[in-house]
Amino acid sequence: MDNLTHSLVGALLGQMGLKEKTGLAMPTLIIAANLPDIDAGCAIYGIESLSMRRGITHGPIALVLLPILLWALMLAFDRWQGRRGKRPAGRSPIHKGWLLALAYIGCLSHPALDWLNNYGIRLLEPFSHRWFYGDSIFIIDLWIWIALGLSVWLSLRRERGGTTHWQPPAWIGFTVVCAYIFANGLITGAAERMASSALEAGGRKDALVVASPPPLAFWKRDIFWRTADRYGTASFVPGIGGHVDLTGSPTGMDDPRLATWVKADPAARAFLFWSRMPVAQKDGDAILLRDQRFMHPLAQERFQVRLTAPDTASYPE
Repeated sequence: MDNLTHSLVGALLGQMGLKEKTGLAMPTLIIAANLPDIDAGCAIYGIESLSMRRGITHGPIALVLLPILLWALMLAFDRWQGRRGKRPAGRSPIHKGWLLALAYIGCLSHPALDWLNNYGIRLLEPFSHRWFYGDSIFIIDLWIWIALGLSVWLSLRRERGGTTHWQPPAWIGFTVVCAYIFANGLITGAAERMASSALEAGGRKDALVVASPPPLAFWKRDIFWRTADRYGTASFVPGIGGHVDLTGSPTGMDDPRLATWVKADPAARAFLFWSRMPVAQKDGDAILLRDQRFMHPLAQERFQVRLTAPDTASYPE
Protein backbone atom coordinates (compact mmCIF):
# COMPACT_ATOMS: atom_id res chain seq x y z
CA MET A 1 0.00 0.00 0.00
CA ASP A 2 1.01 3.65 -0.25
CA ASN A 3 2.80 5.34 2.62
CA LEU A 4 -0.14 7.57 3.53
CA THR A 5 -2.17 4.44 4.26
CA HIS A 6 0.66 2.94 6.31
CA SER A 7 1.03 6.19 8.28
CA LEU A 8 -2.70 6.42 8.95
CA VAL A 9 -2.72 2.82 10.20
CA GLY A 10 0.09 3.65 12.62
CA ALA A 11 -1.85 6.70 13.85
CA LEU A 12 -5.06 4.66 14.15
CA LEU A 13 -3.31 2.06 16.31
CA GLY A 14 -2.12 4.84 18.55
CA GLN A 15 -5.60 6.38 18.84
CA MET A 16 -7.04 2.96 19.68
CA GLY A 17 -5.24 3.38 22.99
CA LEU A 18 -1.75 2.08 22.32
CA LYS A 19 -0.22 5.53 22.56
CA GLU A 20 -0.98 5.56 26.30
CA LYS A 21 1.36 2.64 26.92
CA THR A 22 4.61 4.57 26.73
CA GLY A 23 6.21 7.83 25.76
CA LEU A 24 7.05 8.22 22.05
CA ALA A 25 4.38 5.66 21.22
CA MET A 26 2.73 7.61 18.38
CA PRO A 27 5.90 8.42 16.40
CA THR A 28 7.14 4.87 16.96
CA LEU A 29 3.92 3.38 15.55
CA ILE A 30 3.86 5.69 12.51
CA ILE A 31 7.55 5.26 11.68
CA ALA A 32 7.39 1.50 12.25
CA ALA A 33 4.36 1.21 9.96
CA ASN A 34 6.50 2.64 7.13
CA LEU A 35 9.84 1.11 8.08
CA PRO A 36 9.99 -1.83 5.61
CA ASP A 37 9.79 0.72 2.79
CA ILE A 38 13.40 1.74 3.41
CA ASP A 39 14.00 -0.20 0.21
CA ALA A 40 12.30 2.64 -1.70
CA GLY A 41 15.73 4.14 -2.35
CA CYS A 42 16.40 1.43 -4.90
CA ALA A 43 13.97 3.26 -7.22
CA ILE A 44 17.03 5.10 -8.57
CA TYR A 45 17.75 1.91 -10.53
CA GLY A 46 14.58 2.36 -12.56
CA ILE A 47 12.85 -0.74 -13.85
CA GLU A 48 15.48 -2.94 -12.17
CA SER A 49 14.07 -1.84 -8.82
CA LEU A 50 11.03 -4.07 -9.47
CA SER A 51 13.15 -7.04 -8.41
CA MET A 52 14.42 -5.22 -5.31
CA ARG A 53 11.23 -3.76 -3.82
CA ARG A 54 9.07 -5.61 -1.30
CA GLY A 55 11.76 -8.20 -0.74
CA ILE A 56 14.46 -8.41 1.89
CA THR A 57 13.14 -5.46 3.95
CA HIS A 58 9.68 -7.10 4.00
CA GLY A 59 10.94 -10.57 4.93
CA PRO A 60 11.28 -12.34 8.31
CA ILE A 61 14.84 -11.28 9.12
CA ALA A 62 14.09 -7.60 8.54
CA LEU A 63 10.80 -7.82 10.43
CA VAL A 64 12.73 -9.11 13.44
CA LEU A 65 15.64 -6.64 13.26
CA LEU A 66 14.04 -3.40 12.02
CA PRO A 67 11.79 -2.92 15.09
CA ILE A 68 14.79 -3.45 17.38
CA LEU A 69 16.79 -0.81 15.49
CA LEU A 70 13.88 1.63 15.67
CA TRP A 71 13.43 0.91 19.38
CA ALA A 72 17.11 1.64 20.03
CA LEU A 73 16.91 4.89 18.05
CA MET A 74 13.82 6.06 19.94
CA LEU A 75 15.48 5.31 23.28
CA ALA A 76 18.57 7.22 22.17
CA PHE A 77 16.40 10.13 21.02
CA ASP A 78 14.63 10.25 24.39
CA ARG A 79 17.96 10.26 26.26
CA TRP A 80 19.35 12.94 23.93
CA GLN A 81 16.35 15.17 24.58
CA GLY A 82 16.69 14.58 28.33
CA ARG A 83 20.36 15.56 28.37
CA ARG A 84 19.65 18.76 26.47
CA GLY A 85 16.67 19.63 28.62
CA LYS A 86 14.33 19.53 25.62
CA ARG A 87 12.24 16.55 26.63
CA PRO A 88 8.56 17.70 26.72
CA ALA A 89 7.31 17.84 30.30
CA GLY A 90 3.99 16.31 29.37
CA ARG A 91 5.43 13.24 27.67
CA SER A 92 4.83 9.93 29.42
CA PRO A 93 7.89 8.05 30.68
CA ILE A 94 9.43 5.51 28.33
CA HIS A 95 8.39 1.92 28.98
CA LYS A 96 11.04 -0.07 27.16
CA GLY A 97 8.96 -3.23 26.85
CA TRP A 98 5.93 -1.47 25.45
CA LEU A 99 8.03 0.69 23.14
CA LEU A 100 9.58 -2.43 21.61
CA ALA A 101 6.17 -4.10 21.34
CA LEU A 102 4.74 -1.09 19.52
CA ALA A 103 7.69 -1.06 17.12
CA TYR A 104 6.85 -4.67 16.24
CA ILE A 105 3.11 -4.02 15.96
CA GLY A 106 3.62 -1.08 13.62
CA CYS A 107 6.24 -2.86 11.52
CA LEU A 108 4.19 -6.04 11.12
CA SER A 109 1.18 -4.03 9.96
CA HIS A 110 3.19 -3.08 6.86
CA PRO A 111 3.51 -6.50 5.13
CA ALA A 112 -0.04 -7.33 6.20
CA LEU A 113 -1.27 -4.36 4.15
CA ASP A 114 1.17 -4.81 1.26
CA TRP A 115 -0.02 -8.40 0.81
CA LEU A 116 -3.55 -7.20 0.10
CA ASN A 117 -2.94 -5.92 -3.46
CA ASN A 118 -1.80 -7.60 -6.67
CA TYR A 119 1.65 -5.97 -6.89
CA GLY A 120 3.11 -8.73 -4.75
CA ILE A 121 5.37 -9.12 -1.73
CA ARG A 122 8.14 -11.62 -1.00
CA LEU A 123 7.18 -12.49 2.56
CA LEU A 124 9.88 -15.18 2.95
CA GLU A 125 12.86 -13.33 1.47
CA PRO A 126 15.79 -14.24 1.69
CA PHE A 127 14.72 -17.85 2.36
CA SER A 128 12.44 -17.95 -0.67
CA HIS A 129 11.96 -15.65 -3.67
CA ARG A 130 8.29 -16.56 -3.94
CA TRP A 131 5.82 -13.68 -4.45
CA PHE A 132 2.56 -13.59 -2.47
CA TYR A 133 -0.59 -11.76 -3.62
CA GLY A 134 -3.86 -10.86 -1.90
CA ASP A 135 -5.59 -9.36 -4.99
CA SER A 136 -8.22 -7.71 -2.78
CA ILE A 137 -7.36 -4.01 -2.43
CA PHE A 138 -6.11 -1.50 -5.00
CA ILE A 139 -2.62 -0.27 -4.12
CA ILE A 140 -3.97 3.23 -3.38
CA ASP A 141 -7.47 2.99 -1.91
CA LEU A 142 -9.35 6.26 -1.42
CA TRP A 143 -12.03 4.60 0.72
CA ILE A 144 -9.44 3.31 3.18
CA TRP A 145 -7.91 6.80 3.28
CA ILE A 146 -11.31 8.26 4.16
CA ALA A 147 -12.15 5.65 6.81
CA LEU A 148 -8.75 5.84 8.49
CA GLY A 149 -8.41 9.62 8.24
CA LEU A 150 -11.91 10.31 9.52
CA SER A 151 -11.63 7.93 12.47
CA VAL A 152 -8.21 9.31 13.51
CA TRP A 153 -9.50 12.89 13.20
CA LEU A 154 -12.63 12.20 15.26
CA SER A 155 -10.60 10.46 17.93
CA LEU A 156 -8.10 13.32 18.15
CA ARG A 157 -10.92 15.86 18.21
CA ARG A 158 -12.51 14.10 21.18
CA GLU A 159 -9.19 13.86 22.96
CA ARG A 160 -8.37 17.52 22.49
CA GLY A 161 -11.87 18.43 23.62
CA GLY A 162 -11.20 16.80 26.97
CA THR A 163 -13.40 13.75 26.47
CA THR A 164 -12.06 10.76 28.37
CA HIS A 165 -13.44 8.19 25.93
CA TRP A 166 -11.62 9.25 22.77
CA GLN A 167 -10.70 5.74 21.58
CA PRO A 168 -14.11 4.53 20.22
CA PRO A 169 -13.89 6.39 16.86
CA ALA A 170 -10.53 4.72 16.21
CA TRP A 171 -11.91 1.30 17.11
CA ILE A 172 -14.90 1.88 14.84
CA GLY A 173 -12.57 2.91 12.01
CA PHE A 174 -10.46 -0.21 12.58
CA THR A 175 -13.54 -2.43 12.49
CA VAL A 176 -14.88 -0.76 9.34
CA VAL A 177 -11.57 -1.14 7.49
CA CYS A 178 -11.26 -4.79 8.52
CA ALA A 179 -14.82 -5.46 7.32
CA TYR A 180 -14.06 -3.62 4.06
CA ILE A 181 -10.96 -5.74 3.47
CA PHE A 182 -12.90 -8.94 4.24
CA ALA A 183 -15.72 -7.97 1.87
CA ASN A 184 -13.24 -7.19 -0.90
CA GLY A 185 -11.64 -10.59 -0.38
CA LEU A 186 -15.03 -12.22 -0.88
CA ILE A 187 -15.62 -10.24 -4.08
CA THR A 188 -12.21 -11.25 -5.45
CA GLY A 189 -12.90 -14.91 -4.65
CA ALA A 190 -16.28 -14.80 -6.37
CA ALA A 191 -14.80 -13.07 -9.44
CA GLU A 192 -11.99 -15.60 -9.80
CA ARG A 193 -14.37 -18.56 -9.40
CA MET A 194 -16.69 -17.12 -12.08
CA ALA A 195 -13.86 -16.58 -14.53
CA SER A 196 -12.26 -19.97 -13.85
CA SER A 197 -15.57 -21.76 -14.43
CA ALA A 198 -16.17 -19.89 -17.70
CA LEU A 199 -12.65 -20.60 -18.93
CA GLU A 200 -12.89 -24.28 -18.07
CA ALA A 201 -16.25 -24.54 -19.82
CA GLY A 202 -14.69 -22.84 -22.84
CA GLY A 203 -11.90 -25.39 -23.01
CA ARG A 204 -9.21 -23.29 -21.34
CA LYS A 205 -8.32 -25.42 -18.37
CA ASP A 206 -5.61 -24.72 -15.79
CA ALA A 207 -5.67 -20.98 -16.51
CA LEU A 208 -4.11 -18.56 -14.06
CA VAL A 209 -6.86 -16.12 -13.06
CA VAL A 210 -6.21 -12.85 -11.23
CA ALA A 211 -9.04 -10.52 -10.18
CA SER A 212 -8.04 -6.99 -9.28
CA PRO A 213 -10.15 -4.04 -8.06
CA PRO A 214 -9.91 -0.89 -10.19
CA PRO A 215 -9.33 2.53 -8.58
CA LEU A 216 -12.39 3.87 -6.69
CA ALA A 217 -14.88 1.23 -7.92
CA PHE A 218 -13.89 -1.31 -5.25
CA TRP A 219 -16.99 -3.44 -5.90
CA LYS A 220 -15.89 -4.24 -9.45
CA ARG A 221 -13.12 -6.56 -10.58
CA ASP A 222 -10.86 -6.38 -13.61
CA ILE A 223 -9.89 -9.97 -14.32
CA PHE A 224 -6.79 -11.20 -16.12
CA TRP A 225 -6.31 -14.77 -17.23
CA ARG A 226 -3.59 -16.68 -19.02
CA THR A 227 -2.78 -20.17 -20.16
CA ALA A 228 0.54 -21.46 -21.43
CA ASP A 229 0.21 -19.58 -24.71
CA ARG A 230 -2.69 -17.09 -24.52
CA TYR A 231 -3.94 -14.30 -22.27
CA GLY A 232 -7.17 -12.38 -21.96
CA THR A 233 -9.44 -10.34 -19.74
CA ALA A 234 -12.78 -10.51 -17.99
CA SER A 235 -14.94 -8.36 -15.76
CA PHE A 236 -17.15 -8.96 -12.75
CA VAL A 237 -19.69 -7.05 -10.66
CA PRO A 238 -21.32 -8.71 -7.63
CA GLY A 239 -25.01 -9.39 -8.12
CA ILE A 240 -24.74 -8.80 -11.86
CA GLY A 241 -22.15 -11.30 -12.97
CA GLY A 242 -19.38 -10.94 -15.45
CA HIS A 243 -18.09 -11.39 -18.96
CA VAL A 244 -15.06 -13.44 -19.99
CA ASP A 245 -13.19 -12.98 -23.27
CA LEU A 246 -12.43 -16.61 -24.14
CA THR A 247 -10.47 -15.79 -27.29
CA GLY A 248 -7.53 -13.93 -25.84
CA SER A 249 -4.25 -13.15 -27.54
CA PRO A 250 -0.89 -14.91 -27.81
CA THR A 251 1.37 -14.17 -24.83
CA GLY A 252 4.37 -14.01 -27.15
CA MET A 253 6.53 -15.61 -24.46
CA ASP A 254 7.45 -18.37 -26.90
CA ASP A 255 9.38 -15.88 -29.08
CA PRO A 256 12.70 -17.70 -29.75
CA ARG A 257 14.64 -14.45 -29.40
CA LEU A 258 13.66 -13.92 -25.78
CA ALA A 259 16.04 -16.35 -24.13
CA THR A 260 19.13 -14.79 -25.70
CA TRP A 261 18.01 -11.17 -25.49
CA VAL A 262 16.93 -11.37 -21.85
CA LYS A 263 20.33 -12.73 -20.81
CA ALA A 264 21.97 -9.57 -22.13
CA ASP A 265 19.53 -7.14 -20.48
CA PRO A 266 19.58 -6.72 -16.65
CA ALA A 267 16.34 -4.73 -16.73
CA ALA A 268 14.56 -7.54 -18.57
CA ARG A 269 15.84 -10.12 -16.10
CA ALA A 270 14.64 -7.99 -13.20
CA PHE A 271 11.27 -7.45 -14.88
CA LEU A 272 10.68 -11.16 -15.47
CA PHE A 273 11.70 -11.97 -11.89
CA TRP A 274 8.98 -9.58 -10.70
CA SER A 275 6.35 -10.20 -13.39
CA ARG A 276 3.44 -12.43 -12.53
CA MET A 277 1.77 -12.40 -15.95
CA PRO A 278 4.42 -11.45 -18.54
CA VAL A 279 3.52 -10.64 -22.14
CA ALA A 280 5.94 -10.16 -25.03
CA GLN A 281 4.74 -7.91 -27.84
CA LYS A 282 6.56 -7.17 -31.10
CA ASP A 283 7.59 -3.54 -31.52
CA GLY A 284 9.29 -3.33 -34.90
CA ASP A 285 12.61 -5.10 -34.52
CA ALA A 286 12.27 -4.95 -30.73
CA ILE A 287 10.20 -6.78 -28.13
CA LEU A 288 8.14 -5.05 -25.46
CA LEU A 289 7.90 -6.96 -22.19
CA ARG A 290 4.78 -6.05 -20.23
CA ASP A 291 2.69 -7.45 -17.41
CA GLN A 292 -1.05 -8.01 -17.82
CA ARG A 293 -1.76 -6.46 -14.43
CA PHE A 294 -0.25 -3.14 -15.48
CA MET A 295 -1.16 -2.67 -19.14
CA HIS A 296 -3.49 0.26 -18.54
CA PRO A 297 -2.29 3.28 -20.59
CA LEU A 298 -1.69 5.28 -17.39
CA ALA A 299 0.56 2.60 -15.89
CA GLN A 300 2.15 0.59 -18.68
CA GLU A 301 5.12 2.89 -19.34
CA ARG A 302 6.31 2.38 -15.76
CA PHE A 303 6.01 -1.39 -16.05
CA GLN A 304 7.59 -2.38 -19.34
CA VAL A 305 10.97 -3.14 -20.86
CA ARG A 306 11.90 -2.63 -24.49
CA LEU A 307 14.24 -5.41 -25.59
CA THR A 308 16.53 -5.08 -28.59
CA ALA A 309 18.99 -7.51 -30.07
CA PRO A 310 22.34 -7.52 -28.22
CA ASP A 311 25.43 -7.01 -30.34
CA THR A 312 26.42 -10.65 -30.06
CA ALA A 313 22.94 -12.13 -30.21
CA SER A 314 22.32 -15.13 -32.37
CA TYR A 315 18.74 -16.30 -32.71
CA PRO A 316 16.64 -18.08 -35.32
CA GLU A 317 14.61 -15.97 -37.66
